[in-house]
Amino acid sequence: MFMSETTDRLLVVVAHPDEETFGCGSLLAHATASGVPTVVACATRGEAGSPTPGRGLDDADMAEVRESELREAAKLVGVGRVELFDWVDSGMDGEPIPGSLCAAPVVEVAAVIASLIDDVCPSVVVTLDASDGHRDHAHIRDATLRAVEVSSWRPSGVYLHCLPQQLMRKWVEALVREQPDSEHLGLGDLGTPEDKITTVIDTTEFLELREQAIAVHRSQTSPYEVMPAGLRQEFLTAERLQRVHPDWDGGPVETDIFAAADASF
Repeated sequence: MFMSETTDRLLVVVAHPDEETFGCGSLLAHATASGVPTVVACATRGEAGSPTPGRGLDDADMAEVRESELREAAKLVGVGRVELFDWVDSGMDGEPIPGSLCAAPVVEVAAVIASLIDDVCPSVVVTLDASDGHRDHAHIRDATLRAVEVSSWRPSGVYLHCLPQQLMRKWVEALVREQPDSEHLGLGDLGTPEDKITTVIDTTEFLELREQAIAVHRSQTSPYEVMPAGLRQEFLTAERLQRVHPDWDGGPVETDIFAAADASF
């Protein structure tokens, strides 16, 4: 069991290497700086990711390289433990191959995550809201929410990590200009509507550290690379989340994911 002097512990559950950084990197750095132990669980090794051109990588290298990048980047933002599951990256489309994340029933994935929750005893669990359209993200979201329901340990706070719709639309505009053949352009209207975002954490002080962690994922082309500097900063200086538990009753947005958890202990 993961023990600490503080009652707060954070578990972040993602589908592929780099999501702990491209998505939740500043949140993890913020938690670490606040003295909160952090654990990242990653469902796959990102085997279906396209290698960055010019890096001398091919598909056969992906699993090993991306696992290494995950561990290095996670360490950089202060993550105390990385737990890798053994499903295979499902890719963006096509029939999921046997052994891939999307080929596994949600209840099966949830059972593995629930076991980790019982081991870690997190006060807060965060997973992806899947508003970027990737099927693995939706699968890990559904499995994580199910795991919270069936685990013996009950986290006091459960959140979905969000990509704001307004910023995602600006990103798509940048993609159209810079990468018109991007597979992301066929995924519809991406991002989370503003009225669904319950929590906004100012992470400006971790911008440089986040940039360093992003650079660790050399095998992948960062989504931030095509963004104008101002848009990139908007993405990277705040973390937005949707609170699932406790229920959100409205009002001003939260600025701390641990306040509600602490209040419910």
